[in-house]
Amino acid sequence: MESSRNTKKNIAYDPVCGMQVKSPSQFYLELSGKIFEFCSEDCRQKFALNPESYINKSEDDGPSYRSTLYGLQKAQLPIVDMHCSTCALTIEKEVKKLPGVKSAVVNYATATAYVDYDSESVKTDDIIEAIKKAGYKTGRSVLKLGIGGMHCASCVTKIEKELNETKGVISASVDLATESAVINYIPGMINVSDIKKVIEKLGYETFDTAGVKPDKAKEGEPVDENQIAREKEYKTLMKKFIFAGILAIPVVFFSYPTLWGLPAEFQRGSETLRYIWMAMGLLALPVMFWSGSQFFTGAWSAFKNRSANMHTLIAIGISAAWIYSTIATYFPSLFPKAELADQFYDVVFVVVALVVLGMALEIKAKGKSSEAIKKLIGLQAKTARVIREGKEVDTPVEEVVLDDIIIVRPGEKIPVDGIVIEGSSSIDESMITGEPIPVEKHAGDEVIGATINKTGSFKFKATKVGKDTALAQIIQMVEQAQSSKAPIQRIVDQVSGYFVPAVIILAILSFVVWYIFGPEPQLVYALIVFVTVLVIACPCALGLATPISLMVGVGKGAENGILIRSGEALETAQKLDTIVLDKTGTITEGKPSLTDVIAVNGFDKNTVLALSASAEKASEHPLAEAIVKGAADKNLELYDPKNFNAIPGHGIEAEINGRKVLLGNLKLMMKFNIDLGDLQSVSESLADEGKTPMYVAIDNKAAGIVAVADVIKKDSKEAIAQLKKMGLEVVMITGDNSRTANAIARQVGIDRVLAEVLPEDKAFNVQKLQNEGKKVAMVGDGINDAPALAQADIGLAIGTGTDVAIEASDITLIKGSLKGVVTAIQLSKATMKNIKENLFGSFFYNGIGIPIAAGMLYPFFGILLSPIIAGAAMAFSSVTVVTNANRLRRFRPKL
Repeated sequence: MESSRNTKKNIAYDPVCGMQVKSPSQFYLELSGKIFEFCSEDCRQKFALNPESYINKSEDDGPSYRSTLYGLQKAQLPIVDMHCSTCALTIEKEVKKLPGVKSAVVNYATATAYVDYDSESVKTDDIIEAIKKAGYKTGRSVLKLGIGGMHCASCVTKIEKELNETKGVISASVDLATESAVINYIPGMINVSDIKKVIEKLGYETFDTAGVKPDKAKEGEPVDENQIAREKEYKTLMKKFIFAGILAIPVVFFSYPTLWGLPAEFQRGSETLRYIWMAMGLLALPVMFWSGSQFFTGAWSAFKNRSANMHTLIAIGISAAWIYSTIATYFPSLFPKAELADQFYDVVFVVVALVVLGMALEIKAKGKSSEAIKKLIGLQAKTARVIREGKEVDTPVEEVVLDDIIIVRPGEKIPVDGIVIEGSSSIDESMITGEPIPVEKHAGDEVIGATINKTGSFKFKATKVGKDTALAQIIQMVEQAQSSKAPIQRIVDQVSGYFVPAVIILAILSFVVWYIFGPEPQLVYALIVFVTVLVIACPCALGLATPISLMVGVGKGAENGILIRSGEALETAQKLDTIVLDKTGTITEGKPSLTDVIAVNGFDKNTVLALSASAEKASEHPLAEAIVKGAADKNLELYDPKNFNAIPGHGIEAEINGRKVLLGNLKLMMKFNIDLGDLQSVSESLADEGKTPMYVAIDNKAAGIVAVADVIKKDSKEAIAQLKKMGLEVVMITGDNSRTANAIARQVGIDRVLAEVLPEDKAFNVQKLQNEGKKVAMVGDGINDAPALAQADIGLAIGTGTDVAIEASDITLIKGSLKGVVTAIQLSKATMKNIKENLFGSFFYNGIGIPIAAGMLYPFFGILLSPIIAGAAMAFSSVTVVTNANRLRRFRPKL
C-alpha cells in the first residue's frame, strides 16, 4: 500500500509491529532511496538492523507486510491454465523482467501470483500483460455496467478518471455510444458494490448487465434490457419534443409580429403583446423544467463534481435567455433604452425542442450500431431435446448441463457445444464462421451451439454450456471489444476534457467584446452571441466520433468470423507492413494427407495404395493415418497385416493377403536390394514440392511411391497474393527444414522464408523484424506460437488452433482461413477511415460553428447566427456522426 503521506485513500502500516501510521510527526527511515514509516523510534531501529526480515514477510503476517516500502503495492492475481510447476516458474521469470517488480512468487497449488511492485514504476495491467506474454491469462474479473445520465464526452472522461484512480480497478473503459462501462478489477481488492458507489457518487445511475430491469417482459422471449431502456428513453424524449414543439409554434408566431403582418395591437410596445410575452414566460417554465429537465440535472451533477458538460452549455444558454426575457417583460424600465427590453422566449422553446429531438434521433441511430450483438444473441437456441432417464425431454437451453445427451433433427438449431456420439449430418456453421458451405459431421466431431443442422439426425454429448459455449464467448469478446478504446480516442478524450470550459470562456469573452464594441442595442447583441456560442458547441459529436465507429467495426468483424479483442488492435491493424505466417496449421491444414500414388512395373495405383494402407493399418503414426484415410476415401478394401515388422529409421515390412509388402525410405529399399529404376528421381521431385515420399515394394519388386504432405489450405495462395497486392511483405516462419519450407513458399508465392526456427525462437525472430522498423503481425495456431503472437504488434490466432494461442492473440480468425487476415486489415482501414471522417466532421463543425456563432462573419457580411439555427445545428451534429458510423454496416471484404 502507499504511504499515508502519498494518498488519503490508503492507510500505511508500520512494517515492524503492524500498527497504523497516521501522523506526519511519526518516524521515517530512508534506505536505498525508499522511505519506510514507523510508529515509534524502537520499531525504526529494529527495522534498520535487519530490514530483510520484515520486507520478505508473507501476506499471513498481517498488515505489517502490506506497507513495507513507500509506494510498494502487492497484487494477488489468479492464474488460468497452469498445468505444472514449470508454468509457475515461466510466469515468475516473465514478471520479474518488469522494472519496479520487487518480487514475484507463483503458487502452483493455489494457481495464484503474488507480486510486490513499485506503483510509481509499473502498473497492475503491465503485470497482467507480462503474464499474457508468458502464454497464460489472469483470472481477473470483468464487470459490465449500464450507466444512466451520461450525455457527452466530459461525462466519459470524468467517470473513467475516477474509476481508474480507484484501488483494485485495473482498467475502466466507458462507452458513450452503448451507455455502458467495462471495468477490469481484482476481486480481492474491490467488489462490485464499491465500484457502483464510485460511479453513483459522481451523480450517475448504474444498471446491472448494462441495462435497466424491464417492468414487463413477454414470457419465453429473451429480454434485451439495453434495448428496453433505450426505447423508454426515446419515447420520453419524443414526448418532451412534441410538448415543446407544439408550444413553440404560437411563441415563434408572436415573437416576430412584424414578419407575419399582425395588427398594431400585437406589435412591439403594445400592452397586448406584453401580456402575451408574460404568458410565454410562464409557459417556458414547464418546457425548461420538464422538456429540458435533463439539461439542468446534468449541469448540476457536473457542477457538484467541479466539471462541465454539454448540459451545462444548454442550461446556461436557455437560462440566460429566459432571465433576460423575463426582466425585459416584467421590468422594462430597468433598461436604459426601450429597444433593449426585448424577449428571447422563442430561443428557450425552439432550442429545447430541437436539442431534445436531436437526442432522441441519436438514441435511435445508436440502436442500429449494436445490431451485431443482437444478431449474435438471436442465434441462440431456445430449447434442447435431452435424453433424461431414457426419455426424450424438451428443456430450456439454460437447463442443459454438461454430459447431457441431446438429439438434433434436420432443420433444428444445435443448442450447445458438444461432440457427436451417434449419427451424422451436414451443419451450416455460417453464423459463427461466415463460411457458407455446410460442414460434414460424424461421430467424434465437434458441433457448435447455434449452428443449424441441415440433413441428418444425430446425438451429441454436451461439452460446453451456458457462458462457456463458443457463441457466449464470442458475444462476450465482441461486447468487450466494442467497449474498449482505440489509441486515437485517448487524444479525443483529452481534448474533450477542456472543450466545455473553453466554450464557456469563449462565450463570456464574446459577450464582453460585443457589449463593448457591438452595434446598438449592444446588450441585446451581446446576449444573442453569448447564447448562440453556448448552444452551437457540441461535445457529443466529438465524444461519439470514435466509439460509435469502433462498435460497428467490431460488430462487422464478428459477422465475418473475425473476433477483435480491442480498439487498439483494430487501429494498429491498418498500420501493418509485414505479416509473419506460421506454416503448419496456418498456411497448411496442419495434418498430413495423401497427395500422390505412383505405380510402376505393371502394378495399378489402387493395388499399391490398398496394400500400403493395409500395412500401415495398425500404426498410429500421422503419416500412416494419412495413407489409411486416403485408401478409405477411395473405398478400397483393406486387409489385416501378418508378420508385421517395423524397422527403425527405414520403414516397415508385412505380409498382406499372402504378398510381401515393403514400405519406407531409400535405406529400406537398399537393404532388400530393390531395383528402383526411375522412382528415385520421382521421389526427389516430390520432396522438392514439400512432400514426404515413401517407396512401395511388392514381392521384392518396386511397385511405386505413396506421397504424403501437410497440404496447403485451398485459399492460402489467394489470400497471400491479396496481402502482397495490399503492399504488405509476407514472411513464412517454420521449424521445418529449408527444403520443405521453400517448396511450400514457392507454391503460395512467399519470397522470404525463416526456416528451422525453434519454437522458443519465433518471438525473437518477430522482434528482429520489429527492430528493422516494421509493424509486424504474427499469424499462428499452436502453443509454440503464443510468445510470438504476444510479441508482435498484432497477434492473429487461427480459431481452429489452441486456446493458449487464441488467448495470446489480439484478433481471432474463427474460420481458420488466411482470408480472415485480409478481411481484418481491410476492416481496420475502413473503420479508421470512418473514425477520421467523424473526427474531421466534429472538429470542423465546432471549429467553424463556434467562431460564426461568436459573430466572426458580422463585420464582413453583416451575418449574425440566430440561437435557434445554432440549436438546430447542434442537435443534428451528433446524429450526423452516428449516421456516418452506421455506413460501416455496409462493409464487404474485397477478396
